[in-house]
Amino acid sequence: MADIPGTAGPGQTIRVQRQRLRLRAWVRSRLWAQVVAGMMAGLAAGVVLSPDMGILPPAVSEDLGRWLALPAQIFLGLIAMVLVPLIFASIVGGLTGARSGVELKSIGARFAIFVVLTTVAAATTGVMLANWLKPGEQIFLPAVAASGSVSDVDGSHAAATAGNANDVSESSFSDMKGPDIIVGLLPTNPMASIAQGDMLAVVVLALLLGLAAAQVDRAKVEPFLQLLDALLSVSMTIVKWAMFLAPFAVFGLMAQLVMRIGLETMVGLSAYVGTVLLGLVILMTLYLLIVAVAGRLSPVRFLTTAGGTLLLAFSTSSSSAIMPMSMATAQRLGVPSAVRNLVVPLGATMNMAGTALYQSVAILFLAQMAGVDLSLSQTILLVATLVAASIGAPGTPGVSIAILISVAGNYGIPLEGMVIVLGVDRLLDMSRTTVNVAGDLVACVVLRNAVGEEPDVAAAV
Repeated sequence: MADIPGTAGPGQTIRVQRQRLRLRAWVRSRLWAQVVAGMMAGLAAGVVLSPDMGILPPAVSEDLGRWLALPAQIFLGLIAMVLVPLIFASIVGGLTGARSGVELKSIGARFAIFVVLTTVAAATTGVMLANWLKPGEQIFLPAVAASGSVSDVDGSHAAATAGNANDVSESSFSDMKGPDIIVGLLPTNPMASIAQGDMLAVVVLALLLGLAAAQVDRAKVEPFLQLLDALLSVSMTIVKWAMFLAPFAVFGLMAQLVMRIGLETMVGLSAYVGTVLLGLVILMTLYLLIVAVAGRLSPVRFLTTAGGTLLLAFSTSSSSAIMPMSMATAQRLGVPSAVRNLVVPLGATMNMAGTALYQSVAILFLAQMAGVDLSLSQTILLVATLVAASIGAPGTPGVSIAILISVAGNYGIPLEGMVIVLGVDRLLDMSRTTVNVAGDLVACVVLRNAVGEEPDVAAAV
């Protein structure tokens, strides 16, 4: 019997159920779709539960935000647990996987050129945009903020800043000379560096051991390399477990962000936020042009393949935390293992063009609010300083603020405005991390022909 028009007959009901099943299967098979759904749901929940709505008291809203972010803390904890062995094994494997020293030098030299050029371009773009739009002149610094200090900021970023400020101050350009900085890069106590989570020291140690292993007879180091390969496989398995929490982690982080800063604060800082985001869009456009011209890959295909990883980078604000997903994405882009195992871990530590752009805008924003004028020579030196400070910065949330404080202090820029900068740092941290991760993947695509190895396009995480 045919379905009666205007009613939901058996045939129509079956079709609707099939469409729902297809939609559910489609979402479950695509991590990026789950991440988008979690992000939108978190945004809505954050708006409803924000103190600005008056439904919950501020104290209750803060506590609820911590509970909502619990899956994210577990997610990041699982990744952090295997991060050191994963980075170490990947770099050593990448160095020993190159067929010859010529290929190894080719990858390293090209990657170094890529990092320096893109970071200089990013910092210069940030300076030009800040001098053109002058976001700092559009904000009046209240007396309460001017009389305070960075230590008066609420606890949302104080812990992250304090946790990384010592690392940055130790490498401050005003406190240390060039030879001291170079010597300080050597991990004289590797176990202490690992215990402290010093990723730069781990990277340096892995580079040294990988280069040494590449020079030793292969038969002698084969057991060592097999052990690292097994360690890498175990680490990636734990990462796969963590990925089940990714949509819930994104939901909690987004809800906590909106509940903490509120939409009203975002509107008030729209000029500053807009300047940084515009610069990041320009930098992202530059990356896509590099992919199309130097990498000979369609930008549409690049974004389609990397979309899920970039969304995770946006939600976690940590290029190191999503490094396993970046390596899997590079694999799907046809990047050989010798390239991706070396470039992705190094990029998560050294390729921070988005961070350099953000810092250049933020420092000039602080200077404009305080009425400090920088000469052309000071601006050029500022760009050089930001490039040097960004390369080697740990890919963890909050470290950019510590670098920003150190560099701004060296140029005599008052830090009272940091109270305002910190208010929206979480959103900008999410955005610049996304661009940083995109830069790592672009570097992989550009360098994928640097070795003669056949691309590995097997399914990945």
